[in-house]
Amino acid sequence: MTASPAIAPKGRHQSGKAAASGWIGSALEYYDFFIYATAASLVFPQIFFPSENPRVAIVASLATYGVGYVARPIGAFVLGHWGDTHGRKNVLILCMFLMGISTLLVGILPTYQQVGILAPILLVILRLVQGFAVAGEISGASSMIMEHAPFGRRGFFASFTLQGVQAGQILAAAVFLPLAHYMPDETFNSWGWRIPFLLSFVVIIAGWIIRREVEETPAFRQEEAEHATPRSPVVEAIRTTWPDMIRVICMALMNTIPVVATVFGAAYAVQAAYGIGFHKDVYLWIPVLGNIVACLVIPLVGNLSDRIGRRPPIIVGALGSGLLAFGYLYAISIHSVPLAILMSLLMWGVVYQGYNAVFPSFYPELFPTRTRVSSMAISQNIGTTITALLPALFATVAPPGATNVPLMVGSITFAICCIAAAAAWSARETYRVRIEDLGKPNAAPVPKAEYDHLRTEAAASR
Repeated sequence: MTASPAIAPKGRHQSGKAAASGWIGSALEYYDFFIYATAASLVFPQIFFPSENPRVAIVASLATYGVGYVARPIGAFVLGHWGDTHGRKNVLILCMFLMGISTLLVGILPTYQQVGILAPILLVILRLVQGFAVAGEISGASSMIMEHAPFGRRGFFASFTLQGVQAGQILAAAVFLPLAHYMPDETFNSWGWRIPFLLSFVVIIAGWIIRREVEETPAFRQEEAEHATPRSPVVEAIRTTWPDMIRVICMALMNTIPVVATVFGAAYAVQAAYGIGFHKDVYLWIPVLGNIVACLVIPLVGNLSDRIGRRPPIIVGALGSGLLAFGYLYAISIHSVPLAILMSLLMWGVVYQGYNAVFPSFYPELFPTRTRVSSMAISQNIGTTITALLPALFATVAPPGATNVPLMVGSITFAICCIAAAAAWSARETYRVRIEDLGKPNAAPVPKAEYDHLRTEAAASR
């Protein structure tokens, strides 16, 4: 049996290099994004938003975390257009420079005590640039890896995009851990928090070296050769793929799980106003350990989705992690570090990866090559923007002093996960569809026996 060129494209040897580039690039870029999330929970309330009312400071600081997501739909429109008209590689390099420079500048910002209201204004501006930049990262990297991957292995290879994201979160927390542990609080709040941001200089250099080595994808090169790249991919995406874009918006609401785990969970556990009293470095180990487990689980789930399909892992991951959110928040509420770590490992490290490991292949597979980056970037970032507003909402409906924080926040989280599961259930299955047929609602999947044969050949040739 001979695979068609679309199934085994030219430059197939690039699939491993593309996966490595997506992994490392995502790790570097999300290191930048998540050091901000960590700082917004741990130190920004005190140094950028001082207030006699601790509740006001916490809500204001967490709101700046959400501001970065507000910029993401704008970035998705611009960077999605760029990725569909100028190529996947070009948009990823652009994203990297925007993210790295804006994060570096956060590290040299003056505090509120030094310049007053100008400090939080500048912080918000740089957060907007961060959000704009990161909007094109996952959609560009996922599309690039998926288009380079051999047929039958797209789920496995594309999962490395999200493994890189989890690694970036590990690195972000790991950089903060020794600083929070060994520095006195006064020193850490004064200048120690700046060190992780200044290290973004390394991110810029390393990311450029890595990403310049990857070739453009065969699918995009074919579009260029046939002069088929769209003039207005955003307009075409909305006009022709809007039902699947709505599904992706709803599935992307699953971002509420990492928001609960790393943003609101950090504030709930650490901020004195809540009265829990976890030490900074103790709490920082919770997402680190969860992400370490996630890095091990992600390629296994990605490979599983190549065998049983994309929808089952997403649905199970959504419902299961939504239920476990109750247990995770309850563990924090009773001051139990061991139980909080255990629940984090189950909720975020294992069950949530049913969704997290699969969407990098499932989302781009729902759309055609012509508008793939735009369709995925716009819809995914709209969904994540909605969830990024949740930390401030959580802090408002379950403020310091509330006695029902796990129930209130857990109920909202589970309801959102149910919406995501329903959207995945309503979507068509894509794992056995040839790359040239992706995005066609009535595309016929390859028969299971033939698919298994092609998948076995692809795995054996690596």
